[in-house]
Amino acid sequence: MSTIPASTLHGDGSPERLAIDTIRTLSMDAVHAAKSGHIGTPMALAPVGYTLWSQFLRTDPDAPDWPNRDRFVLSVGHASMLLYSLLHLAAVKEIDKDGRLTGKPAVSLQDIKDFRQIGSKTPGHPEYRHTTGVETTTGPLGQGCGNSVGMAIAERWLAARYNRDGFPIFDHDVYCLAGDGCMMEGVASEAASLAGHLKLSNLCWIYDSNHVTIEGGTDLAFDEDVGQRFDAYGWHVIHVDDANDTKAIAAAIESFKATDDKPTLIVVHSIIGYGSSIAGTAKAHGEAMTGDDIRGTKKAYGWPEDSSFLVPAGVPEHFEGAIAGRGKPLRAEWLAMRERYAQAEPALAKELEAIFADRLPDGWDAAIPTFPADEKGIATRDAGGKVLNAIAPNLPWLVGGSADLAPSTKTLIEGAGSFQASNYAGRNLHFGVREHAMGSVVNGMALSHLRSYSAQSARSCDFGQVEERTLNA
Repeated sequence: MSTIPASTLHGDGSPERLAIDTIRTLSMDAVHAAKSGHIGTPMALAPVGYTLWSQFLRTDPDAPDWPNRDRFVLSVGHASMLLYSLLHLAAVKEIDKDGRLTGKPAVSLQDIKDFRQIGSKTPGHPEYRHTTGVETTTGPLGQGCGNSVGMAIAERWLAARYNRDGFPIFDHDVYCLAGDGCMMEGVASEAASLAGHLKLSNLCWIYDSNHVTIEGGTDLAFDEDVGQRFDAYGWHVIHVDDANDTKAIAAAIESFKATDDKPTLIVVHSIIGYGSSIAGTAKAHGEAMTGDDIRGTKKAYGWPEDSSFLVPAGVPEHFEGAIAGRGKPLRAEWLAMRERYAQAEPALAKELEAIFADRLPDGWDAAIPTFPADEKGIATRDAGGKVLNAIAPNLPWLVGGSADLAPSTKTLIEGAGSFQASNYAGRNLHFGVREHAMGSVVNGMALSHLRSYSAQSARSCDFGQVEERTLNA
């Protein structure tokens, strides 16, 4: 970390401005050092990331696996340096492969310098369980959107089953940062339609509308009014005209938090590669900037032109202090509440302990039937349905469904109810004919520790190959 005093930097000198420009310049330097990566979006959306994390995101940097933390999903996975910079400045602590806190930073400054290098903790696209603080592996555009819907569904189901009067064990929100590419993808459209139907008011997508793709302007292939489309899906839609307007961004997020009957889409209009000579062009999307471009951009920010990986004194303390100052007390209150809950609801508390330890309950397989061989045999789907319904009573957090094929695939849990806006405790999800979203959504549910499942016809399973790789990466 640099010891350069903040007072020696230009600009307005505010902690907010310094933190935002630190995110921008760290991203620029990392991509330049790697000679590869996507720089334009982190430069454009640094104010969005800063505002969300410093003012709203409920998480404890010292306990990044806290079950009731807010989730942040970077569906625009190519903009990974935005997330890595946020994790670094927030001083999020590392969890090792065995699930233990190491006390080390999840993303150190050296990790940022090692961006996109073999074996580093900062690969080109974020990878779940490779880098602490990454909630899901993202890369194929739109997949993070579907994952976020699954996380929002999981929160609603967990709250419906486990919350009791005076014990709001689950009340977290899910934020997803998406881009123009995500909005073109079918999986995001399917997931958005489902989220609107389910009235997932704990879900907020922040859409970076910069009108630029690798080939050129989005008008080459995409000119629809996304806000109107989401309004038709049943979403609350808000527009922020300038991605640099942190007050407008904060007001939009406040509006999301005040909305209790539908998910929210915040359309943020940004300039990709903000402040650079290639701002607003396709070159800002995925091409590394030249040294001269970087120096000129830093000059425009009021930043030392020849600095490299500069983190001004006071910036980490400001950013981490804002996040930890909110998250630590919330988590402490939650832990105390959980102790009282365990006394009041011991059976439910035992279930929760098993869920978040990814442990199956004792006797979960006690009733699995056997199928003696005979000449007539039994259809695989019929056998599977019998097994599913034998397991379900002993595994209460087994939740899933089918893409309008439950009668055919025999994947309905009998007597468990349908998951709907009027009944979030239901264990049977009805995805409609949305196979792409289904695969992505159940991944998000699994990432929230539910035992999720999905079913579709054999040929349609090819749709799920990308989704399965996303979870298993």
